Amino acid sequence: MSDVTMSSKSTQPLHSINKCGAEETAACCCVDVGTIMDNTDCTASYSRVFENEAQAKETLEALTERARGVESEPCEIKSRMEKVDDGVELNIDFTFSCQAETMIFQLGLR
Repeated sequence: MSDVTMSSKSTQPLHSINKCGAEETAACCCVDVGTIMDNTDCTASYSRVFENEAQAKETLEALTERARGVESEPCEIKSRMEKVDDGVELNIDFTFSCQAETMIFQLGLR
């Protein structure tokens, strides 16, 4: 039995395709989505320095519109603009109701 192992709970052989952990699907050894997306990271952050405040405000409006297009429940958006030597630094935190929305938002920005 070189390519087959025995299960500790059964006397039936288990083929290598079935040797997956508890969070994996036996058919393909794929990881369950719940082990990747556990809703602990629902915030996407953005930071950039712009030449002027008008550019920063334009970007804030565009990103806010994109977040509103993804949200199922209102996304909490916290923004900060600060004058720096190079211009205006814009920092934004987008907190979505679930991690899937956060990922959709982030992937949409690529």
